[in-house]
Amino acid sequence: MERQGAGSLPTDVKQLKARGIIKERGDGLFTVRLRVPGGRLPVQRLKDIARVAESHGGEFVHLTVRQSLELVGVDQSRLNHVVNQLAESDQEVAVCGARVRVPVACGGCEYNPHGLVDTQQAAVAVDGQLCSQETGHHKFKVGFSGCPHDCPKAATNDVGCIGVVAPELRVEDCVGCGACMARCREWAISAGADRKAIYHPERCLLCGDCIKTCPTGAWRERRRGYAVPVGGKWGRQPQVGTLVAIFVPEETVVSFIAAVLDWYRTAAEGRGRIRLGQLLVEGKMPDLLNYLRQLFPTVVVEDAPPPTVIDTRLRGILPDTETA
Repeated sequence: MERQGAGSLPTDVKQLKARGIIKERGDGLFTVRLRVPGGRLPVQRLKDIARVAESHGGEFVHLTVRQSLELVGVDQSRLNHVVNQLAESDQEVAVCGARVRVPVACGGCEYNPHGLVDTQQAAVAVDGQLCSQETGHHKFKVGFSGCPHDCPKAATNDVGCIGVVAPELRVEDCVGCGACMARCREWAISAGADRKAIYHPERCLLCGDCIKTCPTGAWRERRRGYAVPVGGKWGRQPQVGTLVAIFVPEETVVSFIAAVLDWYRTAAEGRGRIRLGQLLVEGKMPDLLNYLRQLFPTVVVEDAPPPTVIDTRLRGILPDTETA
């Protein structure tokens, strides 16, 4: 992670924002957004941040929707001092603008009983290898979910990564206890005439609950990795990303994200401020799949629709005769 503490900060508001320091409404006041990959902070660093905020900020800090901390109400004259004090505790400031943003992640498999993959390790890897890189076009957000519960809403990022596991059933080890059927929320398991489990893979959400529940080990893991939807975004014109790859190995996922980023940089040339998802909505999905298939032939899907555009229905709600 590139250190951001030493030296003087720029004075231009746009340049400050690119470094995660955002102008507020108040004269000469700024918000300092911190770099917190995966939403995890060591306790001692959190204490150090609190001391800096108490000395130089307002009466509170803000927890952002992307798991960062923001120091609010910092006077411009104190910005250099604040950033340097944070750096003494190994706390970096975030980035804004047309760059790879700080990744979000759930707790993953480290302590969450539903977790299938190590999302925290992946978030730290993306933060170290890709975060703050300029895209040349627009922001580029990455999110990690440890299981199909998808608490961080990974599919609303430019690239989302969701932990999945494919089960397989050894019928000879099944005793027909019904535990897996009771646990499965997707009706992907039914009982045969002998009461033994029958697997319906077309309904399976790849959560692995059957594997965890089976008392005899009849359900076993066949394949594990990340499902990767791309093209999501939020804001004024939200989109939900589309699945382009399945069972991307944990050790490969950062390279996969980097490949999507490389394609986006090239495909968006000459288009100005355009998000990855907009390119895909406009018909570029086959090009992306072909590019990724050359690099990751065993995990890329055969075909994928463009991202789903969500109509927030805010347009046209006022009568034509109503004025502001």
